[in-house]
Amino acid sequence: MKRHACFVAALCAAALTLTACSGPDLSSLSSDFPGGESDASSTGEATAEEPAAEEDVGYPVDGYAEGRIGDTMHTYFFDYTVNDAYTCASYEGTTPASGNIFLVVDITVKNTSTQSYNMFDTDFQAQWGTEGEEDYRVPITTDPETYEELDPLSEEQLPGTYPLAVDEEVRGLLVYEVPEGYQDFSISYMEYFDDESTGDTFFVFFTAKEQV
Repeated sequence: MKRHACFVAALCAAALTLTACSGPDLSSLSSDFPGGESDASSTGEATAEEPAAEEDVGYPVDGYAEGRIGDTMHTYFFDYTVNDAYTCASYEGTTPASGNIFLVVDITVKNTSTQSYNMFDTDFQAQWGTEGEEDYRVPITTDPETYEELDPLSEEQLPGTYPLAVDEEVRGLLVYEVPEGYQDFSISYMEYFDDESTGDTFFVFFTAKEQV
């Protein structure tokens, strides 16, 4: 796992590719990302015409997997689950820029690999909308311009970098600053390998509740 600015750009490009498709048959991913297939094998038998069985949700098929709140996504390195999400006008006494709100995502991550590694908040990107190249954000624990780590606002937030031992599970909050006026979002992850190739792409779609 590495912190790369180019990873965020590649994931954004994947999101735009997905929204232009009618189903999860994403043959264009391999042309966008050299080495677009990872060693992570797919256990699902679903096709674009045939919805995945409940037990296959979260496993990649043809380089892509999607889920909803409560579904566990099975990546090459770890499992992750978006447990809940809401939007709010302020978080821990901090207010976003004018025209923005905070998206707070409760997430669980479990290391399913055979080695320990560092996780980064930027591993998980928030998206909204369908077409804009800028319709995504990284958590507020990373400066989006410099990629410098910033201090969390609460103990419940996951920090910019955190270790994950073999079979270790962590749960915490990822907080994003997003434009107001949206309620439908996704949290995505793209596999990124040491040789700088990319693998499968994962999206969890949800409607965030507005916190009063």
